[in-house]
Amino acid sequence: MKIFAFFFSSMICTMRLVACTGILMQAEDRSAVNGRTVEFGINLDMSLAVVPRNISFVAKTPIGKGMEYRSKYAAAGIYCFDDPVLMDGINEKGLVAAAFYFSGYASYAKVTNQNRKKALSPIDFPHWILTQFATIDEVKEALSSVVIAPTIFKDWGKAPPPMHYIVYDRSGRSIVIEPVDGVLKVYENELGVITNSPTFDWQLTNLSNYINISPFNVDPHLLGGFELSTFGQGTGMIGLPGDFTPPSRFVRAVFFSATAIPSKNSEEAVEQTFHILNQFDIPLGSAREQGRRKVYYDHTLLTSVKSPKALKYFFRSYQNQAIQFIDLHQFDLNAKAIKAMKIQGRQKKYDVSSMLQ
Repeated sequence: MKIFAFFFSSMICTMRLVACTGILMQAEDRSAVNGRTVEFGINLDMSLAVVPRNISFVAKTPIGKGMEYRSKYAAAGIYCFDDPVLMDGINEKGLVAAAFYFSGYASYAKVTNQNRKKALSPIDFPHWILTQFATIDEVKEALSSVVIAPTIFKDWGKAPPPMHYIVYDRSGRSIVIEPVDGVLKVYENELGVITNSPTFDWQLTNLSNYINISPFNVDPHLLGGFELSTFGQGTGMIGLPGDFTPPSRFVRAVFFSATAIPSKNSEEAVEQTFHILNQFDIPLGSAREQGRRKVYYDHTLLTSVKSPKALKYFFRSYQNQAIQFIDLHQFDLNAKAIKAMKIQGRQKKYDVSSMLQ
């Protein structure tokens, strides 16, 4: 099949402020929890949704309708811009799938009348995974039967949104799927971490530059007869990159998640995951870019944590830092329609003054 390498220069010029970070946490009881941040330079108009079983979907392509399929499994999560396909979510089997921006590296297959019926847009792809599969092995086996089409969505910009994807299962196993040169490359992800560009294998290689990083403080020692001592805690982490670029966030995410003391169970692991993801929260104004007509401010729109054991999708937004969740157990998974609502606005601030009287 002829490959169509589509590089996203126009998208990069207008929407390159993207800084999502994903991590995995394993609890002592062997349950696994995963979470991510969602950063963007514009409002993604996100909605919460529960997608029941047996709902029909038609994927989008540049030349018309793509793959037609029905949801085999129910799922919960987030969709963007009133397009009810989940870009970040968990299904009833505990499988998690999520899209992450992949600027400058994503390149999709050319869509023809011959392969259009097996084509999915970059936005449809994680939704297809969530609604069709129970295990990572099933996902990997099915990848050869689909192509990702370079589909343009006006809300996402003037070029197809460049994406790569992560999938987690109940055990904590994880894979990264990257569309490069029209081919879906799959990496086993033992670290459970993902950010953005460059490619996942490059990010793993880059970790060797930080082989000296350790959670243990450095002991005082002599240097030319002069004793060097520490100023305080954290000397083992000196050299850990602190900026918001994807390679730096990848390194931090690996070390923070790998050195965390395991929680006792999945409930505590959810709280711990939110705490670690605090390290990747981008305040409005800290990352900005001058566009042609306006300044774009990248900031953390949403933080989500998924518990495959509890089948809960936890989240908090920029406007509302209170942790909320969707519990799949509370829904009729054979309902006839998708349940959806916009992310709620600012949280109520509680006055506890009277409790101190």
